Amino acid sequence: MIEKKLWHPVALADEVVDAPLAARLLGENLVLWRDAAGAVQAWADRCPHRGAQLSLGRVVSCEGGTALECPYHGWRFATGGQCAHVPALPEFVPPATHRTTVHAAQEAHGLVWVRLQGEGGALPVFAAEHDAQLRKLNCGPYEVETSAPRLVENFLDMAHFGFVHEGWLGARETTAIDDHRVEATPEGLLATGCKAWQPQSTINSTTPAQVEYSYEVTAPYAAVLTKIPEAASVGIDGYQESIALFICPVDAECSRVWFRLATADFARDDAALRAFQDTIFLQDKPVLESQQPKRLPLDLRAELHTAADKASSFYRRHLLARGITFGVCR
Repeated sequence: MIEKKLWHPVALADEVVDAPLAARLLGENLVLWRDAAGAVQAWADRCPHRGAQLSLGRVVSCEGGTALECPYHGWRFATGGQCAHVPALPEFVPPATHRTTVHAAQEAHGLVWVRLQGEGGALPVFAAEHDAQLRKLNCGPYEVETSAPRLVENFLDMAHFGFVHEGWLGARETTAIDDHRVEATPEGLLATGCKAWQPQSTINSTTPAQVEYSYEVTAPYAAVLTKIPEAASVGIDGYQESIALFICPVDAECSRVWFRLATADFARDDAALRAFQDTIFLQDKPVLESQQPKRLPLDLRAELHTAADKASSFYRRHLLARGITFGVCR
């Protein structure tokens, strides 16, 4: 399954501290913990001895560093997954076969990312991450009972603004979608020339304005939007913001979502910025959870389409071409 060879976010980096943390990815249970060097470990959340959840155990000091101790019989597994100690047999030296299932893990964008299989491969790109003029902030997680592809498609969709986000990102009187360009990229798609009339496009908006958008799908379950409102509508010279959508496909019809903001707003506190993002996404959530089927249909004949849906139709074709199977139906 190609999805297992990709990097996926599973938790905020600052959630993984002194105790092991349970997570779930692509239908598999994981345990996250930090070793003596502070590096995040991501293992299958199952002790290979008698199948207990390692996330119910504890991180302990041991010879040469730290280990994760099973809550059932106290077996200790060192960094790398090798069993280092069996309390019932203090003199026993566990062989190389006595080990846990270990997955690749790394930190980026304030999140812990895990890859279940394979080697190499890059994380989804978020170009604004490296812009020192923009402030970075994560919002979420949001637990949503729908598939990851449904969430990406909603993120790309501007036609719902005037209905789901009426009075905020859109108005019923101005719902027409102008023609825009959608083109293929190595990792997905890029949509440019997108425009929307918005009563309050950002927390900084002081007046309704035309807002220019671009969208980029950077991985099967990740995307970035950049918005540039009319300067007079926000009161900040050169204002722009980028928002990355990072999704953990927990199960085929259940997802965990984060938004990473890169914004020129340095005046408001974190809580205010998160509250605005909460307002917008929690308007989307009940509609997303109502969609049937919850898995995104890749057969374009399964649902109706118009020219206003060109980005989402392009996205569906991209997933089909990449061989994505998790969270979709055919």
